Parts: sequence; C-alpha cells; structure tokens
Amino acid sequence: MHLSPNACPALVLNADFRPLSYFPLSLWSWQDTLKAVFLERVDVLSEYDREVHSPSLKMKLPSVISLKEYVSLKSSPAFTRFNVFLRDQFSCQYCGDRLPTSDLTFDHVIPRSKGGRTNWSNIVTACSDCNLFKGSRSINEAGLRLRRTPDQPSMYELQTTGRRFPPNYLHESWRDFLYWDTELEYDF
Repeated sequence: MHLSPNACPALVLNADFRPLSYFPLSLWSWQDTLKAVFLERVDVLSEYDREVHSPSLKMKLPSVISLKEYVSLKSSPAFTRFNVFLRDQFSCQYCGDRLPTSDLTFDHVIPRSKGGRTNWSNIVTACSDCNLFKGSRSINEAGLRLRRTPDQPSMYELQTTGRRFPPNYLHESWRDFLYWDTELEYDF
C-alpha cells in the first residue's frame, strides 16, 4: 500500500498538550511524524487504524503527537497578509461582510498618498467594493467607519481567533485536543 504525503497527517501538540498553532492547524506529514517518533522527540497520543510496514517492523500511523520539550511561541506575530486577515476575522472592516481570502483586499486607513504607512495600525481587511469606493480618500472623506481600530495582535489573540475557523478536515482523534478549554457538558 502506497500512502500519499498528504494522507494521515498528525496533529502536533506542544509539551503542554495545546496545538502549536490553531490557524493554520499544526499538522505534520506521516513521514515527518514517524521520523520524530524514531528520534524520540515526540510522544504518540493517538493513532490511525492504518499501518506502515517495513521488512522488520509494523506500526500504526500516529494521529496525535506531543513534543517532549516545550517550544515557546513568539509573543508578537509576523506582519503578514494572512495574519491581518485573521486579526480582522476574514471580514471587511467597513461593511462587515465575511469573505473567502481570495475576495479580500488590504486597505490603508490613512492612504499612502497622504503619508499612511504599511503597518498593523494602518492596514485593515476590506472587500473589493469598499476598497474601490474609499480609493485614496480618508475614511472621513469617504463617509466610512471602521468596525475595529487596527492594532498589532498578540499571538494569543491570533490563536484565539483562529480557533473560530476550524479547518475543513478534522480527524475524530484530534477533537479532544483542539477544544480542551471549552466548557464541558455534564449531567446533574
């Protein structure tokens, strides 16, 4: 049986059993996962039903792994297109429409033609219609209002926001680790 590199990814948890990243979800290929297992860098917490074989070994593929050593996460995120979209929850900061990333644009709150910079506090997510309408005018000149004042988010804020946008595919073995701090239902 031949497995494609994208088959059977493993959810990667930090040593504190939280995902390294929620959005994008921290996943490793089955090949990278097996390498880490054999190098004893991770603990296997859950497995797929699928196995891989060698002449001398048969092993189930890990579906959830945790790092043996804690990895400190950066305190401030990189200023990237994706992180701006994530900060703004994939919605236009003028009209509020939530759109796929392919339909979103950036807008300089203070236009570059008026000295506006390209940084966290001057860039917002906008739909094409609002961005074209605003053009090189200020938001006051265009009669627009921001839904949220743009600022630099923390990694914690981005991770929290990312949890609201689950990926298209979630293996059942991942669920207990992705929502570990949500309130549990209980019987009285």
